[in-house]
Amino acid sequence: MESQQDRQSPAAALEDCLKLLKGERDEQRLAGLLLVTKFCKGDDLSSLQSIYNAVGVGFLDRLLRTGMGKGSISSSGSENRDAYLQLSVTVLAAFCRVPEIAASNDMVSKIPLVLEVLSNIPGSAVLDECYEFLYLVSTASEDGIMMMYSSGGMKMLASHMSVLPDGSHQMELAMKLVQLILNKLSLDIISNDYLQELAVIVAAIARQFAVLHSAVKFDALHLLSAILSSQYAAPLCDSLRVLPEKDLPNYIRDGIAAILQNRVAPTEKLQALILADSMMMIYGERWLIGQISLSELKEPIPADRCLVLVLEQSRVEVAVLLNELAQLKDEASKKSTAPAETICLKKRNVAIAFSLLEKIISLISNASENEGDPIDENTCMTVIKGLNETIGVVLEYLQDAREHGQRKGDDLLASVRLIGSYLAETPLACKENVRELLEYMLSVEGEDEQGPFYSICFLLPMLCQMTMEIEGCKALVSCGGHNAVVDCLVKLIGPHGYMVEDNDRILLACDTILNLLLKKEQLQIPLDDSVLVNLLKALAYWTEGKDDPSTIMMASSICSLLFDLTSEKALLKHPNFDDSTLDSLSCLIARSMASWGQGVSDAAKEEADLLEIVTSGYSQWANRFSRVRKAVEKQPAGPAAQQWTFIY
Repeated sequence: MESQQDRQSPAAALEDCLKLLKGERDEQRLAGLLLVTKFCKGDDLSSLQSIYNAVGVGFLDRLLRTGMGKGSISSSGSENRDAYLQLSVTVLAAFCRVPEIAASNDMVSKIPLVLEVLSNIPGSAVLDECYEFLYLVSTASEDGIMMMYSSGGMKMLASHMSVLPDGSHQMELAMKLVQLILNKLSLDIISNDYLQELAVIVAAIARQFAVLHSAVKFDALHLLSAILSSQYAAPLCDSLRVLPEKDLPNYIRDGIAAILQNRVAPTEKLQALILADSMMMIYGERWLIGQISLSELKEPIPADRCLVLVLEQSRVEVAVLLNELAQLKDEASKKSTAPAETICLKKRNVAIAFSLLEKIISLISNASENEGDPIDENTCMTVIKGLNETIGVVLEYLQDAREHGQRKGDDLLASVRLIGSYLAETPLACKENVRELLEYMLSVEGEDEQGPFYSICFLLPMLCQMTMEIEGCKALVSCGGHNAVVDCLVKLIGPHGYMVEDNDRILLACDTILNLLLKKEQLQIPLDDSVLVNLLKALAYWTEGKDDPSTIMMASSICSLLFDLTSEKALLKHPNFDDSTLDSLSCLIARSMASWGQGVSDAAKEEADLLEIVTSGYSQWANRFSRVRKAVEKQPAGPAAQQWTFIY
């Protein structure tokens, strides 16, 4: 009998509560709400809906405003204000567990009031309830999260998250609110409206990522990687660099190290790599090196541990993803429809791993230049060995692509870029495989390219070093690579080229061509007339109106070597070569010759080797280029240069 009464008591209690809530006096309604907080369970949505309908929106609004000191209810006094505030926010949060109530305009309209409560009383006893209300209403409808944002929610979150206890329920809900805002609005809009607040929020999330050992750590990881890897993150990154919170880089390094060295899902490790790549974009490659503080480990951790962890996980991703990509491409070639989305996703992921490996290559290559560098010598050897193995895997991927007739794809272009970056530092690595694939790599195109260009640019550092030796020159010429380099330079400097402002690439292409032309007697370079003419026209265009001595000397030295392969008469017969181009080139040679023997400037002295190429060549071909010779004779020259006038 007693058990039956117990089962009936909640219903009886609800009936009593509803009677009080429907009473005419505020005292009755207050008593009813107090009774609600004592017996009504949060998951009893039906009862919550009945109670909400009974109490009415107007009374709830008056109760909240009274608690905030903005209104009054019957028999209220200032001494009861805190109690009214706590009661009102508690029942509002409870009611919003019913999605329909949370999505109503009545609840959405209360968001500014609740934000005001949080702004005025940051340490209030109703902190949990306020955050729960905001989260439930923001989750229930788009109007809710937009009201949260437009009412200054970002300012409130920034002020709170920097002081909320680590791992607290409030911090967890605050992070969820940030995620909701990011899901609704572009980072571009948020950064424009609340850049400083966003930077403070990121710093607070970074600390949670470092210190927590719960599921919230992964929430922090996903938030950080989404924010910092966004295409709109540049202004935020600038703000983070000057943020007073100097521990942010260390926090994120600690968190990434914890993720990578523990058994977690591969997707989480990939997110950690995305975040690591973003951090190096902000702070440079040396961010990888630094003290790591992991509370679960008592032994001190080497400063280069994060470097090793990121390298090893990047290598794993490359090996797995390239294998999966090769299989997917093979399957796609046998079907009428390809799994485009899956392939695209894996290409993006492998691009992240490649980017990290390139940054590690840069870090290691600069390590020897920094005295007292914290990278251990054994670590350097481990890194180099690992990179060698991974470059071998990438070369195998390209070999497979070549065998399947694949030359176009951003994944292939990224593979060439990685190989070019590594071989620029270690030109002898994987020498045989590289030489075998050289022609293919020079032919690789990106998805949006109409012909190979960037693949050649990426390989220029290696090609420049390779062509310093006759063996390397022969390897390049044998596969037609010399024409590819010339075509690349024409696109870099010519009138119809890509107009890419990249002086380093231009100089590398020039040096490679010089290396080849200086060994032309040993190589017998098969240079087509159209290739020669296009290069001469590009050199004329490049130097038109230029006063930079290094540009003038580089262009004139190449021009001098090319003139030795032809004659003025032969050039003028070519349909794509005209008098104006010859005049420009004559002026170019004359300008460079005029500086010979004068010691005009320090810059000119540094180009002495190039000037020697020009003058030496001039003595060989001047009798075949009468207009060039006349231009040289007319150009004012120093005493030593005048000897060329007397010879001819």
